[in-house]
Amino acid sequence: MRWKNRPEGSNWGDFGADDQLGRANLITADRVLAGAREIRAGRSFCLSLPLDYPGDNKLNVRRHPPVLRPTTRDGFAYVNFPFARLEEAASDVVSDDQVLLSLQYSTQWDSLAHVGARFDADGDGKPESVYYNGYRAKADIVGPTDYRDDERFAAHACGGEHSHADALGIENMAVKGMQGRGVLLDLVAHFGREHRTVGYDDLMRVVEADRVDIAPGDMLVLRTGFSEMVLEMQRQPDEEKLNRHCSALDGRDERLLQWITDSGISALAADNYAVERFPARPGTGEHYPLLPLHHHCLFKLGLPLGELWYLRELADWLRAAGRSHFMLTAPPLRLPGAMGSPVTPIATV
Repeated sequence: MRWKNRPEGSNWGDFGADDQLGRANLITADRVLAGAREIRAGRSFCLSLPLDYPGDNKLNVRRHPPVLRPTTRDGFAYVNFPFARLEEAASDVVSDDQVLLSLQYSTQWDSLAHVGARFDADGDGKPESVYYNGYRAKADIVGPTDYRDDERFAAHACGGEHSHADALGIENMAVKGMQGRGVLLDLVAHFGREHRTVGYDDLMRVVEADRVDIAPGDMLVLRTGFSEMVLEMQRQPDEEKLNRHCSALDGRDERLLQWITDSGISALAADNYAVERFPARPGTGEHYPLLPLHHHCLFKLGLPLGELWYLRELADWLRAAGRSHFMLTAPPLRLPGAMGSPVTPIATV
């Protein structure tokens, strides 16, 4: 067992001592069939932004737009490359490229290795850096720098530039498939683009007004209008304007966090950055997370988070049809060891 203590309100161990899927385990065969039963019109909607949006790196200075380059051989770039250079009889012309990509730059899934916490999992009275189900920094989630577990977080180079999630990597979600019943809550239909930090009361008001049924194993998707504003900005994001508009969840609302636990949802995605309001309201106590919703979902529950999805056409169609449910197919890249992944979610109705 990797831990003696588990965080209060967590589900560590509930799906097995070595579980790496968390709440995605709740996407059972019955929930996949429930999603399939939502296919009545035979229409599909792409729920991804173009992956070169938002544009620039203003929304996160660490993340940059993708850079496409040709593959090369013997000094030749393989774009519009005539194979006749290699074989006189050949008539083929070939284009072949590669990409330098920040995996969480645009429409994405967070893996369970994305956010952990300093927590006394082994019961020795000293907090250590751990992730969902007690997986450990430096042992299971490995990077080029050893951030020592002391109050100064002293950094020591480990050599190399590589990182790897030997546990909780995004490939676990890819193998699972992330396919089942999706449920949309359209916050734009109720709050427009108002800058609103949505807690339990607001969310329940939307659920009741739209008569939305949310069952255990469903993947919940929230439309705030944020990605629509990003698209309108044409790869030139106005950070100040974006920060003054649109809904985001209140990660400090304990009733909201408890509802996420009790609802049994298997994943939570939104069209905004971070899903939750960031910066969050001030925390209380000696230690608290800066990203309380990420802490609750990824660290405690193993509940995947999706960010910067695009939902306008789906939301409009569902509202016109008087529906809130659809078949959602949203596997990430099967990229072993990755801590997040771009995704092209597809909703079928």
